[in-house]
Amino acid sequence: MKCAREWTIGFVSAFSLSIINSVAAIEVDPSQAQIQAALDRGKNAADRHQPPETWYARFGGGDDLDAGGFLVTKIGALSVMATHMALRGLEPSSADVALVMESPTMLVSAVIFGNDPSFAMDSYMVLDQGGKTVKPAMVRFDGRADRSAVWPERPRFKAKVVASFTYADFDPSAKTTIIVYPARGGEVSFSLDFARIE
Repeated sequence: MKCAREWTIGFVSAFSLSIINSVAAIEVDPSQAQIQAALDRGKNAADRHQPPETWYARFGGGDDLDAGGFLVTKIGALSVMATHMALRGLEPSSADVALVMESPTMLVSAVIFGNDPSFAMDSYMVLDQGGKTVKPAMVRFDGRADRSAVWPERPRFKAKVVASFTYADFDPSAKTTIIVYPARGGEVSFSLDFARIE
């Protein structure tokens, strides 16, 4: 049985990014000092019982019904890993660090809203940088969305769309719009400045 599909779609500006330091750009090739600083931040966060998610660069709204999400850069991934491991009384090995540094892609995860459980099927995500469209290396989406905070009211469901973008394909210091295209129409957009993300 087909359900009517209505979308809660629109342009969403980034309210603010949850960034610890103001830097020049997303760091594609961190120095040894930057790597160590990221690991130290993660360990210190664990000492203060902060969650690893502290190091996600967040965008969009902060409300339960606001579209939004986060991205994880190499520096952020190091701090996330160090926090996870320190909470278990461990330290990242050189092989663990190398695995993060060798990753060719940056992860972007977005939450969008709709009114039937399969609304996010076949969704797509791109980056727009001054009119240049950057396509992802990979996209995943929730095949079955979760109930929203206001279910059975609208929007009834929320779903994740996750994409990986190859560092070599985008400008790590450009003003950027993340655009999510649900397969059945519309778009959800988020404006960010990559120059403010480490």
